[in-house]
Amino acid sequence: MPSSSGAADALVSALSEALGADAVLAGGDLSAYEVDWRRRYRGRARAVVRPGDTQAVATALRLCAAHGAAVVPQGGNTGLVGGGVPDGSGREVVLSLARMNRIRQVDVDNATMEVEAGCVLQAVQQAAEARGLLFPLSLAAEGSCTIGGNLATNAGGTQVLRYGSARDLCLGLEVVLADGRIWSGLTGLRKDNTGYDLRQLFIGSEGTLGIITAATLRLHPLPRARLTAWATMDSAAAALALFRRARQQLGPGLTAFELMNGFSLQLTARHFPELARGLPGMADGHPPAWSVLLELSDTEDETQAAARLEALLGQALEAGCIADALVATSLSQARAMWHVREAIPLAQSQEGLNIKHDIALPISAIPDFIARTDLAIQRVAPGARMVDFGHVGDGNLHYNVQAPEGADAATFLSNHEAAINEVVYEAVTALGGSISAEHGIGLLKRDELVLRKPALALEMMHALKRALDPAGCLNPGRVLRPQASPH
Repeated sequence: MPSSSGAADALVSALSEALGADAVLAGGDLSAYEVDWRRRYRGRARAVVRPGDTQAVATALRLCAAHGAAVVPQGGNTGLVGGGVPDGSGREVVLSLARMNRIRQVDVDNATMEVEAGCVLQAVQQAAEARGLLFPLSLAAEGSCTIGGNLATNAGGTQVLRYGSARDLCLGLEVVLADGRIWSGLTGLRKDNTGYDLRQLFIGSEGTLGIITAATLRLHPLPRARLTAWATMDSAAAALALFRRARQQLGPGLTAFELMNGFSLQLTARHFPELARGLPGMADGHPPAWSVLLELSDTEDETQAAARLEALLGQALEAGCIADALVATSLSQARAMWHVREAIPLAQSQEGLNIKHDIALPISAIPDFIARTDLAIQRVAPGARMVDFGHVGDGNLHYNVQAPEGADAATFLSNHEAAINEVVYEAVTALGGSISAEHGIGLLKRDELVLRKPALALEMMHALKRALDPAGCLNPGRVLRPQASPH
């Protein structure tokens, strides 16, 4: 890479001349682009480029390639694994897609929407709803995360159980390659069996193979009924028993099934007390051992859907599967339940630095994993507080570890993070799970990936990287360790 002196000035000048001075930021306060959401990674950008259309992205990449400059694509900067911020060298160019936020078209009959990568997820949801359709991807960060980032990380969220992850909601892509060429694969077809499915290479690649500039998204009918319920139980095994019942009795109408342990809700009650009022077991700030938030969405009449949900919960109560339950009787009450679930990461942040694990497991293995791994962590880090929550309906558990009460969080992480990660990832691997379910790899899990991914899989991933980005300029060092040139 060239130095950030004269060569960097020449690149910034070339970018400004080609794209316009308002599209290139250099010097001044760039911290909004240089610090990740968790404030765990801080870097220094050579420049921030903010293209307004796909041709401008292509021009920027051609110029960066000519100057040998590394490019870090960035959407809403809500990532959790350090994959979207520059390193500390001052040589990497941040390419922000935020200005590319147009909804190009909605095809109601085909149930598709073509959007640019910088569209905020919530805006996409609202545009679909305005046409009587549903874009079901839903995350806590949906007010600020962008579609390009959602696809680049294959985001999951709360409704994967019914609708799948971002990968399942995308029919086509427009991508700019490392050398500035544009691949336009914005098909709205459900069936296209003409060779390799190239779009799947870029979804989940975290900007290391190409930069997503637009996508054709799959839409669904708006449900006529959407019902939310909260249930409490004394064990994760009981929660799994409720899930079995819900899946059998509600069928595809079961949209979400979110599991939360007592301490995760205790944190929420501590830092956001106004959210927790009125929920079963939350009145005194000491919630039960486990709680579940479940959602039924269907095209049937709401009265019929409510009867099915109430029957499920009534039978679960009679069987001793759950201790208490509450069905939301209004939209505001349903939203209040979801706000509690979505506030858990914020409550963790308020409590202090923590060790996050975004893991995937066979659903059947979740209770045993929690019981065994909780005990193993106490052996290596006595007093650690467990924050367990997640989308248990699709096997995605956010298994996080908070420092002991009153302990310095930074010191706790420094002393125990490596040992705790080893315990968690060994247990995940033994059960055939994954170290990343929906957050991606980025920088945070890159070295762990080398230990957990089969050698042949890594070899194929490096081969794809060399084929599409031979100079290694796209988000270098993220997902994969850089390899020395064979020449």
